[in-house]
Amino acid sequence: MGAGGGAQGVGGAGAEDVSGGGGRSDFAAGGGGAAGSNVARGGAAGGASSVAQSGSQLVAAARPQPKEFGGVTGLQDIHFDFDKYVIRPEDAQLLSANAEWLRDHPRAVILIEGHCDDRGTNEYNLALGNHRAESALKYLLSRGIARTRMSTLSYGEERPLCTEETEECWAQNRRAHFLVKRQ
Repeated sequence: MGAGGGAQGVGGAGAEDVSGGGGRSDFAAGGGGAAGSNVARGGAAGGASSVAQSGSQLVAAARPQPKEFGGVTGLQDIHFDFDKYVIRPEDAQLLSANAEWLRDHPRAVILIEGHCDDRGTNEYNLALGNHRAESALKYLLSRGIARTRMSTLSYGEERPLCTEETEECWAQNRRAHFLVKRQ
């Protein structure tokens, strides 16, 4: 399927079009961005590590183990428009509430999962899910939440909430989901 416009990140800062300028991209889905950011292939998320650039050295960052994390009622999912990873105004309010919850729980460590609907290639959706999780992370960083408390993971289209082929269902699947590490 064709891309529905260019994607942008938080406030356009440091963001780019996921599709590389109009079409779908088979961009490398092996990490991306900052350390602690990971892309899950085919829903598998255990055991491996990603590699991030740190100055002139390559540093292995441990992949978050999703089984160590669970949901809490204080953190709410945010949703995205089709083929986008820009934070919408109504979702910025939810993220601000999530940041407040994190300030109230200073020992909480979170995992931000990026999810997509099932349109597009697996590789494209893994990359888009990664951008969505990273957009949420950058927003929380801008609200004073320490980077060391957050990890990201993309599932692309692999873990849908809804499986009907309708716009309403697809909209539910385009999300960033927040989990807290069990202590």
